Amino acid sequence: MAHGVRALYGASLSPDATAFAHLVDDGGYPRAVQRFLRGQRASSSRDVELPVTGPVTRVIHSADGHWLACQVAPDGANRSQIWIVTTDPDDRMARRIDGEEHGTAELIGWDGTRVAAILTGEDGIGRSCLIDPGDGFTNVLDRRSGGRLVDAWAGAALIRVGPRGYHEMIMLHGDSEVALLPSDPGSVTAAGVILDDHHPRRIRSGLTGEETRLHYPSKMCRNAGLGYVRALVLSDNGCEYTRLLEVTVSEDGVSYFVVAERPDCGIDEFAVSDDLSTIALLWNLQGRSELQIIEYSDYTLAPPIPLPGPVAGELSISAGGSLVAMTIQGPDQPRTVELVNPRTREWELIDRKPTRGPVITGFTAESEPERITARDGLSLNAWLFRPPDVSESTGAVVYLHGGPEGQARPGYDEIFARLVNDGITVLAPNVRGSGGFGRTFVHADDKEKRFAAIDDVADCVRFLVDNKLADSRRIACAGWSYGGYLTLAALTFHPDLFAAGVSICGMSDLGTFYRNTEPWIADAAYPEYGHPVNDRELLDRLSPLQRVDALTAPLLVVHGAHDTNVPVGESEQIVEALRRAGRDVRYLLFDDDGHAISKRENRAVLADAMSDWLHKAFAAVTV
Repeated sequence: MAHGVRALYGASLSPDATAFAHLVDDGGYPRAVQRFLRGQRASSSRDVELPVTGPVTRVIHSADGHWLACQVAPDGANRSQIWIVTTDPDDRMARRIDGEEHGTAELIGWDGTRVAAILTGEDGIGRSCLIDPGDGFTNVLDRRSGGRLVDAWAGAALIRVGPRGYHEMIMLHGDSEVALLPSDPGSVTAAGVILDDHHPRRIRSGLTGEETRLHYPSKMCRNAGLGYVRALVLSDNGCEYTRLLEVTVSEDGVSYFVVAERPDCGIDEFAVSDDLSTIALLWNLQGRSELQIIEYSDYTLAPPIPLPGPVAGELSISAGGSLVAMTIQGPDQPRTVELVNPRTREWELIDRKPTRGPVITGFTAESEPERITARDGLSLNAWLFRPPDVSESTGAVVYLHGGPEGQARPGYDEIFARLVNDGITVLAPNVRGSGGFGRTFVHADDKEKRFAAIDDVADCVRFLVDNKLADSRRIACAGWSYGGYLTLAALTFHPDLFAAGVSICGMSDLGTFYRNTEPWIADAAYPEYGHPVNDRELLDRLSPLQRVDALTAPLLVVHGAHDTNVPVGESEQIVEALRRAGRDVRYLLFDDDGHAISKRENRAVLADAMSDWLHKAFAAVTV
């Protein structure tokens, strides 16, 4: 791995477009940086100093431009805290405001001068809150298991409810709880923004802390005669792909219309300017991104703006819509923040000395995803990355993403770069259950359908062999999180296909996973994996630990000690079982990291270990 690779991502523009904050990953844990675009401090920057050790996972400007809110994961753990600082580079004050000592705090955004957050205790009950950054006064808008604040403004709040794959959106308004869209089980409505309630969204930046409190009394029983509230939401309700809808809630009921949709792809995310002039959209076309701008006054959809890389995300837009920031990446392009003027369509260079990562060959700007036909005829999307000298390839690895609703895309991956440049071909497939290909595909691995997803991994091996992309004796399987689970499952259900395996933070037994993970994670997973009581037999049949005798390939198991999403016991028990059986297994534990393994030095060790493990396994194959 190139230890000097520098990643910039997660930008948040200031309302007046004179500055922005973003995250930097170039050594140790990722940190937040504030940078200036205009005025006396143009081109200067400062690190956001926080008195806590751990990765900063999000940074967001307040609507009035006075504050920065940071989400931090102490020691790389999965339970987070929220800290605030001022945007004055000479002010070193930093204050923790969430007050959640035993649970976790999720930073959602800002409403006026108050922080919107979700505070979840050890009981798994989420409290959707607004927190005053000055005195820590916390106003609870909603409290329920699985509830997630999405946005709030002037006495109304958007709350996402429901488990994974079945998310609905409700609006809390006055004394009412209103469903925004008709019931459509299996659809997902997970993102939204409140536009106005007679008063434009930009008024947020003019509210004082006391005025905002008056808008949000503790029981949400206000503004009964408000008249209407409009919101924009992303949803695949009533269709196959995610589209952008405008919803109006009034005393006469709820109505909506489609603002943007396509028949063959969905929208990943959107951002709307506070003056309601401009909406930025990112489409997901089989893994590639496409940027479009909507002039909201007449719903005009402008032609796509060419992107400087194949994958974009993390949109941020200035209050007046004059500037849009996003994270851009590609196979040979580590994540970097780019800014574009949506009117002139011109990009502004931010990183004056960009650090390029190792080139992943076998991929060009014209490369298309591979198509793999599963044994039942289902078509799977996959990305293939090959070594510079294909004739010198030592083997191949099928690398499985997490989620399972995640998606393999042509972005930058430090592990892929290391493996490819060390002579190993990487196939990154989107097996059934992956996101980005419509709601039918994402539900194609639910519960008992998961056996077919395991077979998809075997069909990826067949694809490599049939197309002479790899020696059938030198193919490994690897994955992270759910991909780690799927790796273990593939090695037990199809043991003859793999020369080695690497499981990173993966579940080894779905029953113990349910017992030991965070309660809110367990509650949300029932429709995906099955219920730990009602579907116990199914979970046992799907659990690699219950089939451990079939696992014969050399296995590298990796985990972060502070992981509470997939507790470290999931790796420990599979390692112990394999050692008792006399199998070839190595256990790599990072005692200062969690589920994401976010510390750069740890990821470098991981990439080294994976490359060495796979080369050793491939070399051991007899000719």
